[in-house]
Amino acid sequence: MFNWIAIICLTLIVTACSSSNNGRYTMANDQAPSSAPDVTKVEDAHPKYEAYSRGGNKKNYTVLGKSYQVMDTGKGYRSSGTASWYGSKFHGHLTSNGETYDMYSMSAAHKSLPLPSYVKVTNLANNKEVIVRVNDRGPFHEDRIIDLSYAAAHRLDMLKTGTAKVAIEVIYIENPESIALAELKETKVHYIQVLASSNKSKVDNLAKTLENKYQVKTRLQTSNNLYKLQLGPIGQQGLATKLNLELKENGFPQSYLISE
Repeated sequence: MFNWIAIICLTLIVTACSSSNNGRYTMANDQAPSSAPDVTKVEDAHPKYEAYSRGGNKKNYTVLGKSYQVMDTGKGYRSSGTASWYGSKFHGHLTSNGETYDMYSMSAAHKSLPLPSYVKVTNLANNKEVIVRVNDRGPFHEDRIIDLSYAAAHRLDMLKTGTAKVAIEVIYIENPESIALAELKETKVHYIQVLASSNKSKVDNLAKTLENKYQVKTRLQTSNNLYKLQLGPIGQQGLATKLNLELKENGFPQSYLISE
């Protein structure tokens, strides 16, 4: 009888992407996929209004002997710290939200944000950004604030290091109408960094070519003897994202968005 009670209790523990072995995973240790598709073309998660789900939003839960409290709302939430990522071990298994974890999507896990939440994540080492949809719980390490999918970690260029110092900011959509209002009131401008090179002549020539092809202005940023070619300013993030994807498909796979 005791053994059956123990098994039942274990199945009720919150799904935790970074928990220790609990018997439901076929792999002992997490790892990157052996043959991954080209995730450079995976779009950011698109923020929209979603009611917080019933699954995964229990106000208080305990993992590995420590208690956590889920926030009532993610509105206004910002933080910074260490991000990690999770991959093959958890791929295809249920998240805390009751969905299926897809390491090739733009998703993430957080210990206390309500599920689902949309979060902008910035790698502070290279200023690369992604927008992810938080649908899982974790990482359950004191020094980590968010666990990213394989695709998101790839876009932030943090796969080799395993972790990265990041800033995270919730994109809060209060109701179905507010997303349209937010787009109309957008005050940030966006640039697309196409490449960085020490060959200024090469960069100048490419700038003229891109301006003629895409009818978008360019600017040149100089840092550490490198000339950084950027397209912009672009007023709407949606247009900037679309152009960035087009650039990636046309010979500039390392291009990325910068918002100011």
